[in-house]
Amino acid sequence: MALRIFETDPAAKPKQRQFSEDFVGRFRSGRQVNNRPEALATWRVTSGDPAVSDAVAKLMGGTPAEWETSGEDFNEVVTETDKVLVVIDGPKALTADMKLWGRAGLIHHCDGVEFLSPEDDKGQACGCPPLMEDRKAQAKSGRGPQPNTNLVFRLADDYHLGKFRMLSTSWKLAEVVHEIDNALSAYKGEVLAELSLELVEFTTKAGRDVSYRKPVVKVLKAWSDAVADDADTDY
Repeated sequence: MALRIFETDPAAKPKQRQFSEDFVGRFRSGRQVNNRPEALATWRVTSGDPAVSDAVAKLMGGTPAEWETSGEDFNEVVTETDKVLVVIDGPKALTADMKLWGRAGLIHHCDGVEFLSPEDDKGQACGCPPLMEDRKAQAKSGRGPQPNTNLVFRLADDYHLGKFRMLSTSWKLAEVVHEIDNALSAYKGEVLAELSLELVEFTTKAGRDVSYRKPVVKVLKAWSDAVADDADTDY
């Protein structure tokens, strides 16, 4: 016999959870070591499916291992490559917004000019400073949102393995999202692209050497054209 507790209060009935996308893994550019963030020179791929981790290791090098996480992607592969060919299904596979998280959840969610949520505030001015320098300063101090760029893709060398995603808080990537969107929009359907961690090195005015890796998305050509290319084509 089924419970009928929601017949008298239907508004309290939990809504069925909806899954719009199923992802087999996530590409990451860093990890936590002794509770401190560590940037990596090569891609780190996490997944909840050991078979996916094995396939990634075969394609990109590295050894699958388990890591401590509260999520479902308990397998990780620190690969041996900083670039990989991917298939992106047009501009709809790339999204970007600004978010600030707190202990109780999402505090601030906007597009840089207007709120995206909650619904009551959607469309209203978010109050973020107009200058990029001030935006970064607020985000660094924990008083303002930071970029959240999300890219969904497949591996060109194992298309049917499934969809992966990369979520980046990189300001450098956020600054060129419009360029990537334009490049994706130039094609109809899926495109072949290169996803890489580009090394950036420079010396500050104070004489301090700085180096870091930034995620880069380079759109190459239509996927339909790439499929017809010779197997040894060098992109």
